Formats: sequence, structure tokens, C-alpha cells
Amino acid sequence: MGVVAIVDTPEPTPPPEVTHQWARSARGGAAAAAAALNRYSIAIIQHEYGIFSGRDGMDVLETVRALRVPAIVVLHTVLVTPTSRQRAILEELAHTCVAVVTMTKTARQRLIDHYAVDHTKIRVIPHGAADNRAGQHSDQHQPITRSPVILTWGLLGEGKGIEWGIDAMAQIADLRPAARYRVVGQTHPRVLERFGESYRTGLIDRAERHGVGNAVHFDDRYLSRAELYRLIRQADVVLLPYDSREQVTSGVLIEAVAAGKPVISTAFPHARELLSSGAGLLVERESAAAIASALRRVFTEPGLAAQMGAEANRIAPELLWSSVSRKYHELAAAALHTDSKLAIA
Repeated sequence: MGVVAIVDTPEPTPPPEVTHQWARSARGGAAAAAAALNRYSIAIIQHEYGIFSGRDGMDVLETVRALRVPAIVVLHTVLVTPTSRQRAILEELAHTCVAVVTMTKTARQRLIDHYAVDHTKIRVIPHGAADNRAGQHSDQHQPITRSPVILTWGLLGEGKGIEWGIDAMAQIADLRPAARYRVVGQTHPRVLERFGESYRTGLIDRAERHGVGNAVHFDDRYLSRAELYRLIRQADVVLLPYDSREQVTSGVLIEAVAAGKPVISTAFPHARELLSSGAGLLVERESAAAIASALRRVFTEPGLAAQMGAEANRIAPELLWSSVSRKYHELAAAALHTDSKLAIA
């Protein structure tokens, strides 16, 4: 297996699995990427409009057109109301590739309802997560006697809804033991480039104004996977207060459920789908009161956190990378009718 990495600036010593680097600004980059992918038996194209060069990432089409090997496209975003160019890009990818993967049933239905695609090509394969289940720990169903920990993680920027989580902390300040809210993640590089740390600074100021500065902790370090998994295991509930109405795939949501953690989330499409069986509570967007009410339930309602964690553990196995990778291998083998080497862009 090899990886064609799409980068702003090529790394002098990329990871060993990276066999080619496609610099977005490089002349002839799309053709060179296709040549690299053609050395393999099948290509898996990870598609997001902001990944590839060209307007709306349209240079991906030049690469796919130049492929001499079958390709599978994995769609990270499926918009209900795309621009004409976005629609044309996605429909050509779906037409050219031998299979189309969405990570949720919601995204699959959007494709069928809003795009001219062959629905028989579509397969639903989850995002995937490491095996970090809380069920490996004997205390997961014990009552919380210490300060409960709420965790939100991921790249920081407008739209993550952290402000509503901070406001909710002020509304549950009466709980004992008092809860702590950890916000973990660096500022998104493109946000940092344009606005610096103004969003993070504003959040810190907001927590101070609400009198919860000591209860809200920001961690802007780059964390290794081991460090992040340790923080997830320490959390009592994962909070996803996102503002988005459109998000059909969330890696953070998958990681949280795969770790067996109770989740409180705004009702974006992926959360509605994955949490419908009871692994989490859905709340209104931009509503500190709704988040506070859900947190209060999880921390005070007997057995609720344990029930949510148990349901998350029940559905976790299908979300683990071991299961996800097997499904991709089966899909690739079916496309080739044989075992295959894989290349990923």
C-alpha cells in the first residue's frame, strides 16, 4: 500500500508509507499524482472540496481522468445545495470511479436524492476509529464521586460551538462535585493564518466573564495519539456543541462512540444517525440551556451515563479500524475480482 499525500509544501522526509507528495501549487501536480497512483492495482480517492487544488478542488478530476487503474472515491462531504461546479465535480467522480463510499447512511441518501449518480455503486463504510473502549476499564459503570470531566477536542475555529459549552458550564456551576470542561486542540492552521488566536482568546475571556474560568481548561498542544486516547479515557462525557446543520461525517464523534463514552451533541446529521440507539443525547444548536440540561441529566440521573456507555460499547466494534479496513479490502477485491495492492490519495 502507498499514500499520495496532498500538501502545501513537500516534506523532506515524509513517513515511509507516503510514496508521492502532490504540492497543491506545483505545475503538473495532478498528472504526476495520477502517474504515482497508476503504479498500483487500485486507487482510493479521499474527496473533500478543500483538499485538492483548483476552484472547489476541481483538479482532482484531472487526476482521475488520467488513471489507468480502477478507483474508489470516498466522499467526506455531500452537500444538499452544492454550487453547479461542486455538483459537476462530485457527479463526474461518481461516474468515473468503480465504487462510491459514504461514511453515513445520511450521506448515501443525500447522494441519491440530490445528485445524478448510480445508486448501485454506493457503499456505506464508517469513518473508523482506534480501539480505545472504556469497557477495558473496570470503573466505567461506577457512580462519579470525583469532579466529572467534559471533553471537546479537535481543531479550534468558528463553528465548533465551544462558546455554548462554556455558557452551559455557568448554568451547572451548582453541581457537586463541580464539573470540569476540557477543550483540547490547536487552532485550525487556516484560522490561525488569518485571525491568529482571537477565537481562543475570546473563549477564555468568555469563561472568565461567566465566572467559570477555573472550570474550563484549554489545551493547545499537539497531542500524540496515545496522549489523546488517555484524555478520552479520563472523560466522563464527550461534548460536540457544533453549530453545523450539514455535517454528515465527524471523526470526533466516531472516536467518542468507539471509546464507549456517553456523548452530548447538537443534532447534526451524523450525530442523529449514530446516536439514535441511545449512545448519546441530542441538543439544540446554539443553546447553552439545552447543553446544561443534558449535562445535568448525565451527571445526576441514576444509571443514565452507564446506559449510554453500554450502548456505545455495543456499536463500537463496527466502527473500529479493523472492521473498516476489512470492508475496504472486500470492496477493492470485488472491484478487481482478486487481491490487490492499494494506493490512497
